[in-house]
Amino acid sequence: MNKFVISVINFIPLIIFFVIYFRYDQDLMLAIPPFIVATLVALAIVYFLEKKVSMMLLMGGIIITLFGGLALYFDNKIFFYMKPTVISLLFAGALFLGKLFTKKPLIKILFQGALKDLEEERWQKLNNRFTYFFIFLAILNEIVWRTQSEAFWVNFKVWGILPISFLFGLSQVPLMIKYNLK
Repeated sequence: MNKFVISVINFIPLIIFFVIYFRYDQDLMLAIPPFIVATLVALAIVYFLEKKVSMMLLMGGIIITLFGGLALYFDNKIFFYMKPTVISLLFAGALFLGKLFTKKPLIKILFQGALKDLEEERWQKLNNRFTYFFIFLAILNEIVWRTQSEAFWVNFKVWGILPISFLFGLSQVPLMIKYNLK
């Protein structure tokens, strides 16, 4: 299946969350349930189309459901504010601990064979960069939700984290291209 189509499917829950949040008087607790449902539906669609779901998407869906559910159950928005922090730290921890225990960079799993000829040293470098990037995202999310308004945080979550992640990924292309040649 086209990776672009899968990306669009995975982005739709975020759009739904954003639209409901701003359409209904910036009510985070009202926007969380449709976000959870849309996320689960998107995961099901990806599974139906691809017959698999990447570990990253699956973990994201679980964390969204868990932290969104905790926010609703305890009627406490902080659980939802911390969701991006927890996701980022889980990914950073998985990359770091995976490398520590297996002596191999787990970032290879995320790329699922797209960079087959990349040297081991370059995989290690890429793994380290993604680890630091996820730590940076966690810290940035904590700073934003603790110092800014909820509406600013929602905009940052939707329109800030995604472009920052895209730009970071784009900045890694030279490393992948430069060293992907035999």
